[in-house]
Amino acid sequence: MSFDYSKEFKMIAEAYKKAGGNEKTLINNKFGSIVINENRVLGKNEINGFHVKHESIKEGVNVKIFIDAKVKIEFPIHLCFGMLPKEGKQVINSEFFIGKDAKVKFLAHCIFPNAKHIEHIMNSKVSIGENAEMSYIEEHYHSESGGTFVYPKLRGEIKKGGKLFEEFRLTRGRVGVLNIDYEIEQNEWSVCDILTKVYGKKDDRIEVRESLHLNGVYAAGTAKSRIVLIDNAFGNVLGEIEGNAAYTRGHVDCHEVVHGKGAKAISTPKISVENSLARVTHEAAIGRINKKELETLMARGLTEEEAVDVIVKGLLR
Repeated sequence: MSFDYSKEFKMIAEAYKKAGGNEKTLINNKFGSIVINENRVLGKNEINGFHVKHESIKEGVNVKIFIDAKVKIEFPIHLCFGMLPKEGKQVINSEFFIGKDAKVKFLAHCIFPNAKHIEHIMNSKVSIGENAEMSYIEEHYHSESGGTFVYPKLRGEIKKGGKLFEEFRLTRGRVGVLNIDYEIEQNEWSVCDILTKVYGKKDDRIEVRESLHLNGVYAAGTAKSRIVLIDNAFGNVLGEIEGNAAYTRGHVDCHEVVHGKGAKAISTPKISVENSLARVTHEAAIGRINKKELETLMARGLTEEEAVDVIVKGLLR
């Protein structure tokens, strides 16, 4: 294990803490981890069954992560992707290879605490082996400037009996511009659950596309999103599931909440089946913050803005 205990590392560790992570895990030998600021790997800790290959590129880092076959990693692996400057661009090209019968959980934090104009591009590929299981929770922490432009792109394949649980959270700080593009190919008996939680304010722009292709028999998947929009924020969600084989089961579940005259939400569930034994369903709803709850909180001394924030956090919890 080799860590650069520089001022830069300490600053990003502090930002990691503010984002909701435990900064002690970044220097604890029992936790696998990797810490990246701009196009530099500041530190990594490889543990039994977890291996990392990386190289710096002009505006980011190429990262390959390997989990050995049959390995069950007890503690979450912590990933920290950050940009401390006010302006700049970061490209993370990441690949995950999860071996057969392996089980692993990742906790990823993307942190841009000082952003005035930051562009973050995440190109991810995931390959999950037979009967392997991967959980990936990604939490973002942005400044309040609205100058963050985030483009997460995921392409994945889940082999026979494999499982993927993917959760994206952006509920603190301004979103800025967010464009999520996820597409997963599923083989027989595989499971995929995708959940997106985003809180848009002021003139934030949110685009979400979640697409699951149920290609093998008994494959199952859900694409779920919870988007809250206030002020003049805009949200557009496309949930797409294809049932392409017998006994596949899929469900699209999109709920958006708007508050304020300028907020706008669009929800488009897109489902299709190519086998008479497949079953794919959808549920989409756009509503408003409960007026009675808002008035109750304001009667207890909160401003409207504070009351809305309390209700939103409850909805996204």
